[in-house]
Amino acid sequence: MNRGSPPAITLTTDFGTRDGYLAAIKGVILSACPNARLIDITHHIPPFDVMEAAFVLRQAAPHYPPHTIHLVVVDPGVGSERLGVALQHNSHRYVGPDNGLFALVLESAEPDELVRLDAARIGVSKPPSRTFHGRDIFGPAAARLACGAALSDLGPAIPALQSLHWAIPIDDTHGIRGWVVHVDHFGNCITNISRDLFQRRAAGRQVKCYVGSTILSGLQGTYADRAAGEPVLLFGSSEVLEVAVNQGNAANLLHIRRGMPVNIVFMDASESQAAES
Repeated sequence: MNRGSPPAITLTTDFGTRDGYLAAIKGVILSACPNARLIDITHHIPPFDVMEAAFVLRQAAPHYPPHTIHLVVVDPGVGSERLGVALQHNSHRYVGPDNGLFALVLESAEPDELVRLDAARIGVSKPPSRTFHGRDIFGPAAARLACGAALSDLGPAIPALQSLHWAIPIDDTHGIRGWVVHVDHFGNCITNISRDLFQRRAAGRQVKCYVGSTILSGLQGTYADRAAGEPVLLFGSSEVLEVAVNQGNAANLLHIRRGMPVNIVFMDASESQAAES
């Protein structure tokens, strides 16, 4: 790694941008590592929503270059017995609370290296606030990594992350039952049903999808395959099934919320012919 060009630090928080919390973290990082490059992923995670933060970070992190540091401060257990951690996985490093978030990002894979953050070894000069570890522990730790420190400089190794698991779809030869795991800015409702699982179970059969207040028939390739204002069932850029409305908000128009079930039914040949006639 070129020491003259520190790796980027991405930031994912539930702070919003109205208060000074985010600015304080950035100030601490830049004070410790003036050449650090700070990149905002999002600061609009719903408060305390660990799973939403993990989902968003999991979508974004793979597209960053090696050695990127991903700082996450979504920390409902701040000041409790939960640990602060830093880890490396697939040439990326992550810093934040050990509350299951990173286990979700790694999808239960083992990190290549994992340490418990120790304020003294990080170089924190005064006792950290029990309510703002993002500023007093995680930010300084990310800054030290950006300026060339090794993970082992920040604290002792620990054996494993706190575990947390994604919901898994239920499937058989007749269909798949999944869930809406994310609603994006456009109101697209993103499920936990992967293209691979869908194609394996569909085996070329026609499909119906029951979700919210609607029933969708057939799978489309893109949003514009339906007229403006019409619902669409498709696989989005993350290769998971989405329910959308072309140029509209599916969550609002179809009364869909995160956590709702999505029921996929595969039709046999006679049912498909009847649907087409």
